[in-house]
Amino acid sequence: MNHVFNIIGIIGYQYCIQKLSIYNILYNWLKRTGYTVILDLHIAKILHIKNVLSGNILEIGKISDLVIIVGGDGSILQAAKILSVYSVKIIGINMGNLGFLTDLEPNSALKELKEILNGNFYVENRFLLDIHLLKNNIYVKKKTAINEIVIHSKKIAKMIKFDVYIDACFAFFQRSDGLIISTPTGSTAYSLSAGGPILIPTLNAIMLIPMFSHALSSRTLIVSSDSIIQLKFPNNTINVIVSCDGKTSFQISKKDKIFIQKSKVFMKLVHSNNYSYFHVLNKKLGWYRNFNKNY
Repeated sequence: MNHVFNIIGIIGYQYCIQKLSIYNILYNWLKRTGYTVILDLHIAKILHIKNVLSGNILEIGKISDLVIIVGGDGSILQAAKILSVYSVKIIGINMGNLGFLTDLEPNSALKELKEILNGNFYVENRFLLDIHLLKNNIYVKKKTAINEIVIHSKKIAKMIKFDVYIDACFAFFQRSDGLIISTPTGSTAYSLSAGGPILIPTLNAIMLIPMFSHALSSRTLIVSSDSIIQLKFPNNTINVIVSCDGKTSFQISKKDKIFIQKSKVFMKLVHSNNYSYFHVLNKKLGWYRNFNKNY
């Protein structure tokens, strides 16, 4: 049988008893349908499936055509940053709360997967952000984010100071609790909580959202995704932290500089042909209205 995808990986990060049945059902269904399936090594051990092909996330990314991620948006973020360096495509089964990145619901996952595996899908490439730390004119660290990079104080309610340059041109000085640099994917994440706008995922733009600025004129700035963003810090800078997708990445010292730009790799999300981002927003953010209402 000819398949659009030949090798399908299954991974997940939520291993409580209530979710184990999903892995089992999904694995056996794919095997019966004639696919080669590689399971996350930890899941394979828990399920005690005999003669199963298993591996870590790197091994799954290298050989799979499609990876199904069981979990919430956090699971997608954690896995996609690793899988994005490969040509593999991903789709998620939502076991979390909002699930902006996980298209499939557990109760209808197999039905929707059947349509996708029959070729009724398209791939959406979403860009990532790379951040480089320059210390004493030497690049010492690099991290990647799918949603956002946040520069903030290590201490609660403590303002920090920094200059922001866009493509080597001075843009603005900031005195605030921090700065959120967000992708369109991240516009429904932390930046939304900070009052930032919602961007459609395919928009080639990066958002800079001040956090509790000490200036009434501070507003969200949207720049091209091809821009290089540079932050410079005063000589007396201490206790400044950089976080990527909610995970602390490194601490800023005096005279350090950071550069942020679009990554060369993409998160390759699979959507069914009837997928609509606006439907997702309606469902997740409660934008429904009564369609029977007469105007």
